[in-house]
Amino acid sequence: MAKAIQRAPVLGPAFIRLLARFKDDAVSRAAPDVPERLAQWFDWNRAITLSRALDNRAPPPPEGPAFDESQDAECARIRAMLTDAIHADIDMTPPRNAPAAETAAQAAFAPYRQHCLKQQRSMQIATGKLRGRLRDMLARQSEAKAQLAEVDAVMEATLSPREHNLLANVPALLGLHFERLHDSNIATPTDAPASDSPTTSSGPWLANFRQDLRIALLAELDVRFHPIEGLLAALRTR
Repeated sequence: MAKAIQRAPVLGPAFIRLLARFKDDAVSRAAPDVPERLAQWFDWNRAITLSRALDNRAPPPPEGPAFDESQDAECARIRAMLTDAIHADIDMTPPRNAPAAETAAQAAFAPYRQHCLKQQRSMQIATGKLRGRLRDMLARQSEAKAQLAEVDAVMEATLSPREHNLLANVPALLGLHFERLHDSNIATPTDAPASDSPTTSSGPWLANFRQDLRIALLAELDVRFHPIEGLLAALRTR
């Protein structure tokens, strides 16, 4: 009896392991070298800007509210709102102006892709505003924290474009995952005309995909909140 091929586990954050499973291709078997990867993302201009943020006094913070429990609660409220949107029912109306689908699976995936893009946009806008507001509050607490806020601003400006490009791959990977599940579980009935498309409206595979979609979006939400949690921890420290 032939032995099943054992895949080497993908090392790295849970979100990366999840996306590797959707792609059905463990791209890297070794743990990522974070310093080396960051060095590739920093050009000399960004490196100089970061060095100045670390060595120089931060500029005066803008006027605004101080951090208190209400701000902490607002962060929790925004995260809960984004989480509820991810768990909400998916609008299955075919998107307008969607590119022509080449296969039945691609056409069936279109509403899910639209849902994914909508949630990603909401997360990006909400977390971006929240991060900037918390950073301003941090800069008002002390000179040392103002310097930390300046470093965070440089890191956001440097890494956000890379993060945006990487997260833009999530809908495509989910699409590949959907197509594999679709092609493996949907068969055209033998008594149906050859031109008829197989149904994609039910089946355990579709419920599993919906759950995978929500898990992926929740994992992305965790990633987007990492810097926010770091700012909150610094704000709570006196």
